[in-house]
Amino acid sequence: MPPPLIISLIFYTLISITNSQDLETECKDRWIYIRKLPSRFNLDLLTNCSEYYTFDNFCPYISNHGLGLKTHNNSHSWFRTDPRMLELIFHRRILEYQCLTTDPTVATAVFLPYYTGIDSLKYLYGSEQNTSFQHGLDLYHYIRHLDSPEIWERHHGHDHFLVMARPAWDFCQPLSNDPPIWGTSFLELPEFYNVTALTYESRAYPYQEMAIPYPTSFHPPKLALFDSWVSRVRRSRRDTLMLFAGGGGLSANPNVRRSIRLECENITLSNKTQGRYSNLCQFVDCSNGICEHDPIRFMKPMLQASFCLQPPSDTPTRRSTFDSIIAGCIPVFFEKMSAKAQYGWHLPEDEYEEFSVFIPKDEVVFKGLKILDVLTSIPRAEVRRMREKVLKMLPRVIYRKHGSSLGMSEKEDAFDIAIKGTLQRIQSRLKEIGAQ
Repeated sequence: MPPPLIISLIFYTLISITNSQDLETECKDRWIYIRKLPSRFNLDLLTNCSEYYTFDNFCPYISNHGLGLKTHNNSHSWFRTDPRMLELIFHRRILEYQCLTTDPTVATAVFLPYYTGIDSLKYLYGSEQNTSFQHGLDLYHYIRHLDSPEIWERHHGHDHFLVMARPAWDFCQPLSNDPPIWGTSFLELPEFYNVTALTYESRAYPYQEMAIPYPTSFHPPKLALFDSWVSRVRRSRRDTLMLFAGGGGLSANPNVRRSIRLECENITLSNKTQGRYSNLCQFVDCSNGICEHDPIRFMKPMLQASFCLQPPSDTPTRRSTFDSIIAGCIPVFFEKMSAKAQYGWHLPEDEYEEFSVFIPKDEVVFKGLKILDVLTSIPRAEVRRMREKVLKMLPRVIYRKHGSSLGMSEKEDAFDIAIKGTLQRIQSRLKEIGAQ
């Protein structure tokens, strides 16, 4: 063998060893093992995408590993993303995670690639509503008894985690309900008490679950595209003071959505303007889900507004919160469960006053407090500072596109933060177990 070739082989061997050593150091306490589940727990569930007749057909939103179709042919970053597809998005992204291991004994965390929310549809809308208390039992039987039971037994599930692309409320129906009312009993099953569940919304006193952001329609694959969007948001002319994009508010019963709608209608009828705002309130009607897969309906108005109102929906949280952050529109919350008590990993609780406004809903609904008065009392310099903080939060609430460029991959996004938080949560639990 010629000497130069020997030297080259030695050089590349040393580089490989160095890289392996670097990876060992970098991945310490960060290794994740992915359980090998049969396709009936994930990919096979997608074949039933048009089965639920009382529910929207989700077949069009499976493409691009759950990102959905592009909003238009020339788009690189914008997709018609359905929130129910986060399980696909997360599954695809975790395959790119740097610290994956094939050895479960060295893993800090074990990921279950189970499409929990999609599988729940047969209990929520399909023919198995009366057996919703069984949701998850097939999975438990498989990972506990059929596939390498020692992986589960090692920490009795404390190191396992999964994604549930629905609010936790949809998975916590008491096992004693007969007949079932709504939801499945997945989070009520003692078998899964130790598993960490990443959901869109956690309960008031969560033990199992942690809330992570809804996916928006913005999934940049390159840093240049991300920076271009941030520049556009920063340059956008904000001539609307406040905006509400959503439905509801038509009920005669007192509620904050009704108060918002009435106040906005009164402002519009009086044709009020103030300072640089030519429009004090704008209402984007998103009733019947017409905005969900068409971001241009609400994104352009959000780019023109200073504040985006985020009243609670059927549940306290709203996807619109994350849409507004992407648009640089300062979110206005009306109850703490809407975000402050939910997204501690992605939107740190001690920073809320820096990027959002809080107005107690009882003050608005029952005491006549005008949202307009609160928002117009905020100094312009403070509004500018809050918007800059919103822009700094922007990367934390997006799910970048899989296979993104190196520059974009180095920017920590919602997936990265969810993984980091999950690892810390699991490590803390394992320490508690070890201390007992």
